Order: sequence, then structure tokens, then C-alpha cells
Amino acid sequence: MGLRDRRQERREERRDERRGVGRTQYRMRQKLVSIGDDSWIEDQQGRRVFKVNGKAMRIRDTLIFEDASGNELLKLQERKLRVRDTMEIEDASGRTVATVKKAMISPLRERFTVDVAQGRDMEVQGNIVDHEYRISQGGDDIAEVSKRWFRIADTYGVEVVEGQDDVLILAIAAVIDSMTHDVG
Repeated sequence: MGLRDRRQERREERRDERRGVGRTQYRMRQKLVSIGDDSWIEDQQGRRVFKVNGKAMRIRDTLIFEDASGNELLKLQERKLRVRDTMEIEDASGRTVATVKKAMISPLRERFTVDVAQGRDMEVQGNIVDHEYRISQGGDDIAEVSKRWFRIADTYGVEVVEGQDDVLILAIAAVIDSMTHDVG
């Protein structure tokens, strides 16, 4: 990380402190979304807070985000018959909460759009393949994804700004990992 990047990071931290914005950091396993496997997402204290339950079905693969007690929160649906790179995130009753679409590819940077059903849409950009990107909404960064926070090779962090829908942000990161790294 260059000096310019570190300065920018410190400016953002000071801005967040002035605004009273807190952040929650989660640890996720790369390729978390392997169909048929179960995985845990941990918070910054190492507590298991969300379980990702991988279920293989005939027509489509499904990942279910559950809270620590096993209550279903969100489903990630891969539509096998879709032509475009698109995945849907549904709530427990099957209503679409968000649709993640691959928007543009360039050599080192990719961009995704997230159409949120009941809220403002989001944009994801950065070095997606290397898990170094930001999620923004209305021009404001609401989450950051980075591998550099961890020494473990297949682990990356998701830092979510206070007041955001943490589960939705984590589901978006899992979907992007799945779409980018061809898991399943």
C-alpha cells in the first residue's frame, strides 16, 4: 500500500470518527459459497454470527444465510439458465431483496451493480479478483472488502459501516466471490 493510499485511509477514518460512524468487521472464507458445504462468518471478536448453508438442487444451486441460531435470513440463488452474469438474493419468503449483476470487466478492475428492491441501488468496484474493493450507495462507501487484513490465505474481511444491512452486504460479497471465482 502506497503512502497516498494510507493518507486517504486516515482521512476516511477521521471523517468517520467525526460523523460518529462505527464499522463492524467480519471474516469470511474465500470460496465460502461452495455448494454442498456449510461455512461460518465470524465477527471481529471471532464469534460465529452467520452460517452459510450450501444446498445443491436440481435446477439451481442455493446458499442460505442463517443467523447463529439457524434462522433463515437470506437465500442466494444461482439461475443456471440465465445468459448474463446475475445472481439474486432472496429473503426467507422467496421475495427478491437484491439482484447482483456483473457490469464491466477490465484487466484489473471489475464493476458490479446491485439492484436493491426496497432501497437505493449499490455499486461495487475495485480489484474484485484479489478481494480489494468497496461497496457504495449514493456515492458513499458503505463497506470495504479486503484480504490484506488477514494473514490466512483463503480469508478476507468485510467491513460494514454502522447502520447498514450487514447480512445483505455479506451476501453481496459472497455472491461476488462466487461469480468471480467460478465456485460450485
